[in-house]
Amino acid sequence: MSKILLFQTVHSTPRIHPRTVTSILSKPLIIPSVSKCYSPISPFHSISLPALKHHFHSPSFSFPSSFSTRAFDDSSSSIETQNEKEEKVVEQLEIEEYPSGEMEYEKISGWKSFVVKLKMLIAFPWQRVRKGSVLTMKLRGQISDQLKSRFSSGLSLPQICENFVKAAYDPRISGVYLHIEPLNCGWGKVEEIRRHILNFKKSGKFIIAYIPACGEKEFYLACACEEIYAPPSAYFSLYGLTVQASFLGGVLEKIGIEPQVQRIGKYKSAGDQLTRKSMSEENCEMLTSLLDNIYGNWLDVVSSSKGKKREDVENFINEGVYEVEKLKEEGFITNIHYDDEVISMLKERLGVHKDKKLSMVDYKKYSKVRKWTLGLTGGKDLIAVIRATGSISRVRSPLSSPSSGIVAEQIIEKIRSVRESKRYKAVIIRIDSPGGDALASDLMWREIKLLAASKPVIASMGDVAASGGYYMAMAAQTIVAENLTLTGSIGVVTGKFNLGKLYEKIGFNKEVISRGRYAELLAAEQRPFRPDEAELFEKSAQNAYKQFRDKAAFSRSMPVEKMEEVAQGRVWAGKDAASRGLVDAIGGLSRAIAIAKHKIKIPQDRPVTLVELSRPSPTLPEVLSGIGSSIVGVDRTVKELLQDLTFSDGVQARMDGIMFQRLEGFPNATPLISLIKDYLSSL
Repeated sequence: MSKILLFQTVHSTPRIHPRTVTSILSKPLIIPSVSKCYSPISPFHSISLPALKHHFHSPSFSFPSSFSTRAFDDSSSSIETQNEKEEKVVEQLEIEEYPSGEMEYEKISGWKSFVVKLKMLIAFPWQRVRKGSVLTMKLRGQISDQLKSRFSSGLSLPQICENFVKAAYDPRISGVYLHIEPLNCGWGKVEEIRRHILNFKKSGKFIIAYIPACGEKEFYLACACEEIYAPPSAYFSLYGLTVQASFLGGVLEKIGIEPQVQRIGKYKSAGDQLTRKSMSEENCEMLTSLLDNIYGNWLDVVSSSKGKKREDVENFINEGVYEVEKLKEEGFITNIHYDDEVISMLKERLGVHKDKKLSMVDYKKYSKVRKWTLGLTGGKDLIAVIRATGSISRVRSPLSSPSSGIVAEQIIEKIRSVRESKRYKAVIIRIDSPGGDALASDLMWREIKLLAASKPVIASMGDVAASGGYYMAMAAQTIVAENLTLTGSIGVVTGKFNLGKLYEKIGFNKEVISRGRYAELLAAEQRPFRPDEAELFEKSAQNAYKQFRDKAAFSRSMPVEKMEEVAQGRVWAGKDAASRGLVDAIGGLSRAIAIAKHKIKIPQDRPVTLVELSRPSPTLPEVLSGIGSSIVGVDRTVKELLQDLTFSDGVQARMDGIMFQRLEGFPNATPLISLIKDYLSSL
């Protein structure tokens, strides 16, 4: 009698695997709405669990008459109804498990400890740290998903996370002192940093948070620390979360500009900012769902961290929290201290005389400490990491800096080099992008798909991987996202501006001589589309959407009809995307690495070497180039404004800038709105 072999992995969650399906289905599986018969399902044809559940539960699906479910049950005498059999099949399919990638801390001892001490003695001066030091990191402002070079300013998520790992194993580091101030990043990065704080605590070393100015994101991070301190005059704004959508339809109408936008997907709100004067019902539904996800997650995590009931935390927030004393009374912070008082407390804890200076090492200096020095070297197995951050374009714009955005031709070059190399066992594509050029996204999808045919490819999502960003990710064999990653947005938008009325107002005239019925489709901005031009424009956008949707269905092994239900340009939070088959696993880069190990069949405790193929930015020549650009007056905001207003580049697979909490708090907010806001504030 057939048996199903269960593989148990520590800290893992269910996930279907095609080989499991092959072992239990001996008869052809006819999938409704798909004219293809799998007999049996190929081991190389990836089928997601949500898609299979849909097939088995579809009214038009029925098991072959000779199909037996006895393979799933040793009891041959049991009598089951057809529905019970189907449920049992689906239940048994949920057996392949992905490792979680959680850090298992093991203290360095014995011979390895001796070797580490020896390496510390011979380390370069800039890599030396005094014993008993406290690592201090100031988390504030923007946090880049890219690696940073020595000439770069600002914070880098990979380096923040690496510093936590190094500090956990570094015998010279006694603990971590975090200064957390207003952050300008998405919830995906916040989740990743919080996970590394929790992992660091497994080392037994202390980690303390100091929050002089605190909103929901900052408090979310601070709650992961053992102790939280704030000065008496700290700014606390724990009032709840908001989502904003701004509209320029009325403004453009007054000045004589008519945006002619074609967006496919009822939830595809990119373009609404230019054409509408208020929020659509679909956009309101989508944003409300996202806001509920984020706020609900915040309440759950904070209440769990502080040992309180969720409703108690919500009631406390609804009272209007701004008094530091009240936060202390209710147990939300440990105590009220100035920074120097916290340092004096650390001196006492570490046995440092009050007249002596506490040995501290900051983020920038500690980033120079090599993992090799601490015995954290990787293994012989190499995993390539390709980072794709920012808006997507096919070629580099003359106005853009060499390190800005995702340039398809550069990413494709990296992908091909990895595919042709035998050095790399697996690849992780790290994506943090709201999308961009649809053609560029499709070209990268093709190359990633070819790469996935030769070696395991895992997509790891950051703050956002939506529209064109999701287009890239869906080519990977496995997609990993954070709970609050913004993803999906399977839809397209394109359009042009009709400037005829504006030209009349300012006395400007433009005449066009053309040959060919549709030659003036995008060239004649002084008039609106003719009916036949509008029809062609719509058909072109519909065709681009169908290609995107159908490829998403193919990539996720899902019927087109089912994909249509979750497409339509709708943005999903990571956990909702996972429940709908758009994402395979919830987690960060560490889980993507664990899944890559699982795919190449190496033990989870065996170290691997990550090879970063994305160049740290900016380099010294880029810094000098940037200075030159500033001299000639080319400002970043103006560059982005010009790029955003240019529809003639083609169809866009782009998610609009969803602004949570405050307008300037979201890095992908539309530069045009920021520019208008700056102008109005200067009046």
